[in-house]
Amino acid sequence: MQQPYESPGAVPVESGPAHPTRVLVVDDDPTVAEVVSGYLDRAGYVVDRAEDGPGALALAAAHWPDLVVLDLMLPGMDGLEVCRRLRGHGPVPVIMLTARGDEDDRILGLEVGADDYVTKPFSPRELVLRVESVLRRSGPPAVTRPLRAAGLTADPAARRATKNGTELALTLREFDLLAFLLRHPGRAFSREDLMREVWGWDFGDLSTVTVHVRRLRGKVEDDPARPRLIQTVWGVGYRFEPARTGSVEEG
Repeated sequence: MQQPYESPGAVPVESGPAHPTRVLVVDDDPTVAEVVSGYLDRAGYVVDRAEDGPGALALAAAHWPDLVVLDLMLPGMDGLEVCRRLRGHGPVPVIMLTARGDEDDRILGLEVGADDYVTKPFSPRELVLRVESVLRRSGPPAVTRPLRAAGLTADPAARRATKNGTELALTLREFDLLAFLLRHPGRAFSREDLMREVWGWDFGDLSTVTVHVRRLRGKVEDDPARPRLIQTVWGVGYRFEPARTGSVEEG
């Protein structure tokens, strides 16, 4: 039997952002929305709530969120379409809520650019930790010089990436992954390594990494079906290999 969602007053949430951050919660289940909003509010976030896609887009237009907690199964306009439309207006981290553990649902969410997903029923405390992790990784980085290799440039300060001078439309996590690989040319990383170093998680579904690598290859490789830059190291994971086109440069 699935455990009921905990009351917002059951367990205190001790951690939270130093300054109020706006989170948009989109779920047509009033119980879920109320519990999630309660936990986020107590963690120090400013919370907006919507029960469907049009309502979410209207709230986002009025007050652009710093992060969106978005249910996949919404009436009418589903969460995937809401995510696409939000991303059409600007970058915003998205945590997708799925009603079941179907891998196809999770991968669909990641394919449209969701930064994380949580399967219902979930612990609201865990969701708050996921929110904090996604926001921390998507926040302003320490100022570093742009990284350049193989016709690619990643500027961490501007969070801007280009290929042969043409700007790449990368999600927040795709950019983080590219910048990390550029910083460590020639070194093989397992999916667990990448989840820890890029996502900041010590746990999670490794398909998250697989999907993001596939999406990134589709944007930086000349032939994604035969990747030359982000190579698969069988039995290990992935390696960025710029050897044929020169070393990585900073500045």
